[in-house]
Amino acid sequence: MLSARKAVRTMASYHPPLAGRNGLRLDFNENTVGCSPRVLERLRSLGPEDLAKYPEREPVEARVAEFLGVEAGEALLTNGVDEAIHLLCETYLEPGDEALIVVPTYSMYRIYAMAAGAEVLAVPMGTNFEFPVEAVRERISGRTRLIAIANPNNPTGTVAGREELMAIVRCAPDAALLVDEAYFEFCGESMVDARRECPNLFVARTFSKAYGLAGLRVGVLVGDAKQMKAVRRVCSPYNVNAVALACLPEAIGDQEYLDSYVTAILEARSRLEMWLAATGIPFWPSQANFVLARVGSSGEEAAEFVERMRRRGILLRDRSSDPGCAGCVRITLGPRKHTDRLLGALQEVLEELSVGPGAWRP
Repeated sequence: MLSARKAVRTMASYHPPLAGRNGLRLDFNENTVGCSPRVLERLRSLGPEDLAKYPEREPVEARVAEFLGVEAGEALLTNGVDEAIHLLCETYLEPGDEALIVVPTYSMYRIYAMAAGAEVLAVPMGTNFEFPVEAVRERISGRTRLIAIANPNNPTGTVAGREELMAIVRCAPDAALLVDEAYFEFCGESMVDARRECPNLFVARTFSKAYGLAGLRVGVLVGDAKQMKAVRRVCSPYNVNAVALACLPEAIGDQEYLDSYVTAILEARSRLEMWLAATGIPFWPSQANFVLARVGSSGEEAAEFVERMRRRGILLRDRSSDPGCAGCVRITLGPRKHTDRLLGALQEVLEELSVGPGAWRP
């Protein structure tokens, strides 16, 4: 009887709760207002012939490389950052190799590494989600072939410093270090300029978050040109669809729109963090477009909190199942009108849950 590989049979699957997402989407770190009007204009201009042809990735790839300040051979457009992770696992991992991740973090690092047959070692963050640089270095061995770090991290919004990341990449010259900068626009710190100094360093970016193109599935992987040649060997020449390729130049060309959106999100982040502090709800200062807050002591309390917000038309993400995140919810940020609505609903839910003996309190 046909059977999937053991690595596939034994790994946990990832099922994001996408069904029934009716309301203000503050649960998946998406852009809550949408993409640049220039992208919509380009979409409307597409005709039947544009969709009938196989997509040509290279011209847009060269444009994105120029935008990032790297050579064309150092950048590869991917079907979201997910594909970038998958390609690195396929390129560098053999069955029996080790992959290091720092938890809590994005689930797909573990899944793709396990699918390649690697053993995944999870290094926990510090008590307040500090980046555990020494613990990571201690776990590096001769079997370590991949280290994946989200920076800023999801779901915590915390960051690893440049010197901490450089210490790790230098400590593991035989391993690929992926720095996933999906939330770069809200932080401003990048490792892209270190790619030539460290040929085992890879940096991923996405156009799903700040640029509002999550539905088009497009990201970019940057690395040493020689290493990128190997990664390209396992990549389909048609991995990014024609619609995404047509729209991406317009998205990166409208930096005024992007800057306006990012400014609004940073203002919203400050407002939410100040409100949480004033209310006494524990949270972790974020460098991303979301904030992680502890609204209870258990998954049941977090689930109840999320459900009461959903009844008010606002979707939040329960992260209680992540290591160290019991009772935590992740709140995506939107512009001022969305933040006004969010804070009003949060206040109502807190008042509800603070009534009666044994009720939840921050």
